[in-house]
Amino acid sequence: MKANLNLGKISGIKIVVHWTFFFLIAWIVFSELNQSGDIKSILFNIALLIAIFTCVVLHELGHALTAKRFGIDTKKITLLPIGGMASLERIPESPKQELLITLAGPLVNVIVAIFLYFIIPVDAFMRLNFTETFETLMSFTLQNFLFSLFIVNVGLVIFNIIPAFPMDGGRILRALLATKMSRVKATQIASSIGQSIAVIFLLIGLLYNPFLIIIALFIFLGAYGENQIVQHLALLKGHSVEEAMIINMTTFNPGDPIDLVVNKIISGTETNFVVVEDHKIKGVLKHKAIIENSNKNVLVKDIMDTNFKTVNNTDDLNNIYNIVFSEKKSFVPVLKDEKLVGVIDATNLNEYILLQSKLAY
Repeated sequence: MKANLNLGKISGIKIVVHWTFFFLIAWIVFSELNQSGDIKSILFNIALLIAIFTCVVLHELGHALTAKRFGIDTKKITLLPIGGMASLERIPESPKQELLITLAGPLVNVIVAIFLYFIIPVDAFMRLNFTETFETLMSFTLQNFLFSLFIVNVGLVIFNIIPAFPMDGGRILRALLATKMSRVKATQIASSIGQSIAVIFLLIGLLYNPFLIIIALFIFLGAYGENQIVQHLALLKGHSVEEAMIINMTTFNPGDPIDLVVNKIISGTETNFVVVEDHKIKGVLKHKAIIENSNKNVLVKDIMDTNFKTVNNTDDLNNIYNIVFSEKKSFVPVLKDEKLVGVIDATNLNEYILLQSKLAY
């Protein structure tokens, strides 16, 4: 969404705040006002929230920068109300690499917690009973701020090592299992454990804390999605693009009127098209752009997307999986000796995966 806030880049990695994150700030303000809080308490808690999510960014950077050492880029780090997410370019196939990349995140929080431990009198807080600690933390001091941040970092380490895939603990479990069995089997086991823990979180959330319901859904759906991706990649490994590409496709010229394209959509099943001139690809026509401009007097060149990705017919399907299923690149022209020979999109790749899954049994 355009409402997402781009905070800039660190080591070439884009840091983005998802628009839903601002609901968390609004919830803090509402809660404080509802509990007779004042401007000081509101600012204190917002500052603490920002500090916590700074630690979350550092956590995700731990993953991203370690992945970079193994040649795996990270597209962006997204901050959500439930935490952060580093969008790695691909999943490392080596169990050792995945283990090191995964451990790097919690290790950052361990380092932050150790640093805070030595600059604040943590022992003084530990000697207090629960009531005394609660009363002490009610005052908005720098010491209390840093102690709260220390507790949060310890909590992040403990929470992240829970073996609930796709959290860090689940990925650590998967990496360890993958040293003894296939990656597919290891992912299935880690995903099943993660979904079981998600059900437990859901039940606890229904009884005590609604926020756990959100975490439960994130874990359950994330575990399912990761399991599906790994199974798909295993099925596609060793197969080339030309095995799954569409070869019977319609192309248009940049100077063709949009009416010609609309008539083709109505009379056939194709929804996206390649624009070709002098045997060279000039752009792609996306279904959404066609529909939005169907009632206008425009030419193909006026609405075609010139920011497109191409793949070669001999490329491994495993390697172009992420390209095809990315939101902006779901329709990809296929080249052979620099000439258009087909296209591949999410629909026909899904069909190919389905056929391969049937042949596997």
